[in-house]
Amino acid sequence: MLSWALTFLVIALIAAVFGFGGIASASAGIAQILFVIFLVLFVVAMVARAVRGQTP
Repeated sequence: MLSWALTFLVIALIAAVFGFGGIASASAGIAQILFVIFLVLFVVAMVARAVRGQTP
């Protein structure tokens, strides 16, 4: 999921350089949503692992 977020971020940066504001804005929004989902899932996984008592 993090790789998809980074991919959309790169697409947004490239689109912004070439002047495609709409595509850049949409790609940046998608990247932001994917990054937030990644963070939420990461925190849930860490909490679940801590509750089960497993050490890294």
